[in-house]
Amino acid sequence: MKRISNNSFSFSLGDFKLKAEKASLSIEDNRKAVKDGGIPNGYVDGEVSASGDIEIDAASMAILGESAKAKGSWQEIEPVDLLFYAKTAKEEEKIKAFGCLLNFSDIVEYDPTSDKKAITKISFEVTSPNFVRINGIPYLAKERTEGLV
Repeated sequence: MKRISNNSFSFSLGDFKLKAEKASLSIEDNRKAVKDGGIPNGYVDGEVSASGDIEIDAASMAILGESAKAKGSWQEIEPVDLLFYAKTAKEEEKIKAFGCLLNFSDIVEYDPTSDKKAITKISFEVTSPNFVRINGIPYLAKERTEGLV
């Protein structure tokens, strides 16, 4: 049976279908155990955040650049939803991050001896209370986002 691998994933950034050389999404969930008299006795919710990085080549950078040009600057690109999707005959993964604010981190890495193509690294942070869905299931409990979505 063919399994999902890293090269099975497609990636879209808002309305843009870009070829990402590499992409990541990490969730930080600060739920913690609480103790009574030094003994674990339940847990409390904590802050959550999600962020990641996208590495794109010059062709994808040009596509994204058209949006920046239309807006007036790179910083004026509104937060976008990111979709990571992979499917085989028997497996499917769909991960969506909502309201991702893009921030450029590594614009140029110049090495005249390298045979690799130029890559731009874009960091992002999730800004929407819709947060992240994994295979259509919200990561956050409904009561945590009540009144926000």
